[in-house]
Amino acid sequence: MTSTQPETIVVLDFETSGISPDCGDRAIEIGAVVLQQGKIVDRFQSLMNPGIRVNSFIESFTGITNQMVQSAPAASEVMQEFAKFIGNKPLVAHNASFDSRFLDAEFSRICKHRTQNFGCSMLTARRVYPDAPNHKLETLVRFKNLQTDGTFHRALADAEMTAYLWLKMSDDLQTRFGFQEVSFALMCGLMKVPKSQVKGYLTRCAERV
Repeated sequence: MTSTQPETIVVLDFETSGISPDCGDRAIEIGAVVLQQGKIVDRFQSLMNPGIRVNSFIESFTGITNQMVQSAPAASEVMQEFAKFIGNKPLVAHNASFDSRFLDAEFSRICKHRTQNFGCSMLTARRVYPDAPNHKLETLVRFKNLQTDGTFHRALADAEMTAYLWLKMSDDLQTRFGFQEVSFALMCGLMKVPKSQVKGYLTRCAERV
């Protein structure tokens, strides 16, 4: 079955200098893909220079060096372009609470404000694949044998793998519950449902269509 989703969505990923914009950490790379009719139809990727140094742990973890960041476009320039890229499309990220905080923080620096909702593939995967060893992106990619070139912790590669995971979850829900299509709203609703109530939620949703 080919995954059918009615909305066009943007799946994104940030690489950052640390774990919290509230502590002064900044985005250093953005990657995103556009999903339309179950396929990736567009991509966005850029390193970005926030004007701060990257520590050695982040350099080792991501492979993004200070030299790479310093020669990249200014963060403000990249985020202006990214705002045009996403428009008002719904957004998805793996561990969306992390990426949404950095997106909002970087947008605030250029006087922009996000209005659309975020879906979280990690929270949704916890409901769809409760038997996975854990729900890290790398684990789920291997657990479901998803397309990958083996690159992790780079923004575009992680965004692409998150998109494939989102589509796989949609496909599996269609197969299990007989949905003709799986909407963004259904996926976002699922991620908020207690694990013990997942089957009932999905059964009710299937009966409505």
